[in-house]
Amino acid sequence: MSVSLNEMREYVAEHIADFHQARLAGIRKLKLKALLQRKNLYLFRTKNLLTPEEIIRALTDAYLSSQEETIFGDWLEKFAIFVNAKAFGGWKSSTTGVDLEFDKDNIRYIVDIKSGPNWGNSSQIAKMADNFKKAKKTLRTGGNSHIQIIAVNGCCYGRDDNPDKGEYFKYCGQQFWEFISGDSDLYLEIIEPLGIQAKQKNDEFREEYAALITRFAQDFSQDFCLPSGKIHWEKLIKFNSEAKK
Repeated sequence: MSVSLNEMREYVAEHIADFHQARLAGIRKLKLKALLQRKNLYLFRTKNLLTPEEIIRALTDAYLSSQEETIFGDWLEKFAIFVNAKAFGGWKSSTTGVDLEFDKDNIRYIVDIKSGPNWGNSSQIAKMADNFKKAKKTLRTGGNSHIQIIAVNGCCYGRDDNPDKGEYFKYCGQQFWEFISGDSDLYLEIIEPLGIQAKQKNDEFREEYAALITRFAQDFSQDFCLPSGKIHWEKLIKFNSEAKK
């Protein structure tokens, strides 16, 4: 079994709009004061930002970058499960802390899918390892006590030159896509279908982004600028961090 380029094109054509719509929804619901309260304004002060547009653009770009990483990570997880289903008959797991399950060579693989290799701190990684232990225990009940189970932390991009972590394996980038598909070149082949509708959808997003920057800069000028036009940093930091009385 394998997944063909045409099958990947069809999947992307059918589902990539979900990613773009989520991006648009995120920017459309964004509020200026919520944005100002969720970012570290001390950091932006060190960048010597002098105009409302500069600070709004910097804050918005930082927010959107984080949001898009999450949205696309969720989308890629679904895409990876689709690829594996075509290649090895895998399925979306219902077990806590596991995204994908599939059988190959009499081994049950349980996979926790992340975007990239640097996805969590030590406590989050420990939690994943604990989830793997619990998942193995659950899967070995009900007559499956002798089933061989291998846990894998799969990362859609990046690399890890030491994949054997003892209690689980960590496959990143090319290794991950080859692991779930059996194709060592799949990590390159997926680039082409991911470009479907990219120009059209990103043009629409840029229009919304430009309008938001203009609107937020105007509102920021009214609320957080001195009569001279300079940013009133003290007022801005108070809004961001002052304790409620």
